Amino acid sequence: MIVLAIDTCGPSGSVSLGRVEPGDLAVLAETELPGKFYSAQLVPAIRAMLAAAAIDTATLDAIVIVNGPGSFTGIRVGVSTAKGLAQALYIPLLAVSRLAVLASKAATPAAALDAGRRELYFRDGEREMLVPAKTALLTTPGALAVCEPDVHWFFPDAVLTAVPNAADALRFAAPRLLTRDFAELTTLDGNYVRRSDAEIFAKSAGKP
Repeated sequence: MIVLAIDTCGPSGSVSLGRVEPGDLAVLAETELPGKFYSAQLVPAIRAMLAAAAIDTATLDAIVIVNGPGSFTGIRVGVSTAKGLAQALYIPLLAVSRLAVLASKAATPAAALDAGRRELYFRDGEREMLVPAKTALLTTPGALAVCEPDVHWFFPDAVLTAVPNAADALRFAAPRLLTRDFAELTTLDGNYVRRSDAEIFAKSAGKP
């Protein structure tokens, strides 16, 4: 199974190409993407990566998309691109949480990401939530994964690992790919956790 993975949730992003088979996963290619320019660079980067790997889009079997939490714009660009490609190529799409990928990468039950505004995106088991950064949610050493030094400052006993990327998402998604645990394209959306500023301001202004 040839799989394309996309992650545009963070300050920088990435795309990866892999071959997933029972008992075997090979990362065939990886490309990093600078942040703030995903809408202009994502599709050309995918095309260039496929061309360099001598793989045609027609040979893709599935797409893995990291659908948040993180940058609202990055999530929207990544999800809409993944859905568009999946529909155009008639291939399935699998969505994974960035927090879940981070926890899997560090082999921990929980993970935290900087959400800005002195808040954290936090995952404990299957629950994902937005919490104040100073909230001591987890004190067990080695049970929490973080990938940002600022977050590690709040949780010095946490496991500090490299920022998860599309290749990590591909590795995390491999078991679900093999069991064909795919998303429904018509209902798939971003895993924002926090409401957008537009939604918050609309509510504060009394709009429905």
